[in-house]
Amino acid sequence: MYFHLPGLFEFYELYRLFLPLWREHRDWFYDWCDIGSIYGAPMDCLWGGGRVGFGQADPADVFDLMNEYGLSARLTFSNSLLKEEHLSDKKCNALCRIFSAAKKRSGVIIYSDLLAEYLKEKYPDFYLVSSTTRVLTDFDDFEAELNRKDFEYVVPDFRLNKAFERLTSLSQKQKDKVEFLCNECCDFDCKNRRQCYENVSRKNLGQEVPEHKCASSAASGGYRFSLAMKNPAFIGIEDIQKIYLPMGFSNFKIEGRGLGSAIVLEFLLYYMTKPEHQLQVREAIYLDSMLDLF
Repeated sequence: MYFHLPGLFEFYELYRLFLPLWREHRDWFYDWCDIGSIYGAPMDCLWGGGRVGFGQADPADVFDLMNEYGLSARLTFSNSLLKEEHLSDKKCNALCRIFSAAKKRSGVIIYSDLLAEYLKEKYPDFYLVSSTTRVLTDFDDFEAELNRKDFEYVVPDFRLNKAFERLTSLSQKQKDKVEFLCNECCDFDCKNRRQCYENVSRKNLGQEVPEHKCASSAASGGYRFSLAMKNPAFIGIEDIQKIYLPMGFSNFKIEGRGLGSAIVLEFLLYYMTKPEHQLQVREAIYLDSMLDLF
């Protein structure tokens, strides 16, 4: 099975340290999982969505790192408000030209059907991923998305994670396209998730908009992995091994863009690293003075 990891541009320095450990000490990590992709978008990215990007890594350096380790890069271009005039954006097209030449096929996470058609015409080497920002909370809508030929993967809203009766009924072809969001911390009963994503889309378009005010009582404390683990939709490693893998699912997305390197490292330790080797991985990362973990 495959984990899809956050922060392609934000956490370049973290992955620059983590990936050699992954390669050289493979016995430190679970043998039942692998890295499917690393996703994200750099700062000031007009097509970006989901989160406001803060990644400042040089795209050429990121490209080289992904090529060195044979990993798929995914550009998170999930802005929900794109119009025809936005498709000519120089920065986003330059990123597409860079990553469409990767050794391992790159992908694009999208919301906009307009952008999907543009990418299929201009950069046909990309595979497309339907973004969780589409907020597909109705299972019929989600299944219809799975049946679209445009997408190789579909990330459902996290509130469908435990809809086991319907999930079981999917065909294996459909199951192979499902990519579950494991560690969402958003309130399970949130009614404003679509508006939150739209706010981010407006910011990435350069519009002056007020901050979206999350109604959750836990919002003021920021993201806490301990709280995410209590979310009814949380998918832990035992869930993956004992429920999802036997059901035929194999793709799992880890949230983390916009968080610090330290918390993303905790995700890598929890989901991918054997408990008896977590300290060794943590020490190897923490003792590198070049990485700002916070």
